[in-house]
Amino acid sequence: MTGEQSRAGGTPADEPPVVVKIGGAKAVDPAGAVGDVAHLAANGRRVVVVHGGSTVVDEVIERLGMEPEYVESASGVTGRFTDAETMEAFTMAMAGKLNTELTAQFREAGVDAVGLSGVDGGLLSGPRKSAVRVIEDGKKKIRRGEHSGRIESVNADLLSGLLADGYTPVASPPMEGTESDGGVTPVNADADRAAAAVAGALGADLVLLTDVAGVYADPDDPDTLIESAATPDELATVENAAEGFMGKKVMAATEALSGGSGRVVVADANINDPIVAALGGGGTTIERSALGDEADGDAEEADAETGGETA
Repeated sequence: MTGEQSRAGGTPADEPPVVVKIGGAKAVDPAGAVGDVAHLAANGRRVVVVHGGSTVVDEVIERLGMEPEYVESASGVTGRFTDAETMEAFTMAMAGKLNTELTAQFREAGVDAVGLSGVDGGLLSGPRKSAVRVIEDGKKKIRRGEHSGRIESVNADLLSGLLADGYTPVASPPMEGTESDGGVTPVNADADRAAAAVAGALGADLVLLTDVAGVYADPDDPDTLIESAATPDELATVENAAEGFMGKKVMAATEALSGGSGRVVVADANINDPIVAALGGGGTTIERSALGDEADGDAEEADAETGGETA
């Protein structure tokens, strides 16, 4: 019996699926996660992988002679501004390059992985945002020509069918953006929040792997790791401590829990056995009980401002 089986008190088949989000920053090494997914899948645990790709997207954009552009929302959230040309580069990098390469790594490790974009089978879908509210030079402005979306629907049947047949889905943005006239446009979506939507739809545990050990009470001091949050007050402490990119991960965590996930762990991708360690109590674990009786009402407002892939 593995340590994860022993901790949960059951067999992998009895446990909820695990959604693992692998960060796209250059500082995140996916090798440990690949090995861990192979271990979990071989022992019967159902796993869905969602990945980001901000660094490679930026590299492709620059290779095409463009400059990556990030904008700040009125609430202080930073996201990629994705115009039509940037969207082409984004799709090339995420669905064309990164998803294929990561799926190949999993298959090399013995995982029966299936690569999917959010457009495939309508895996991730919702209304396209063609304009976003941003702060520029201290002033609120509307930027038009945006290609991003708010995920409102997850094709959980597609994922459940693949999992039941022994496959491990490896998914990433772009998502299926629906236009006001009913048309479909591939659009950008934040990968943390995509993973949250998937975890909520499947009732899965969510592990958000990044390049730090979790959420720190003092963002500059790794010795101040917040190990868990199980009450609304403890969640408020985590939210107040989360700065920059970590703020979006905590936002994603609350969305996953609101959607049906039992727990979310923010943990280090670059340690040995990062997923098993996270599920066994490593990193920062946020329990569903931390929401109390409150539903998260900030997600739609934040998405209305800016919601592109950043990590």
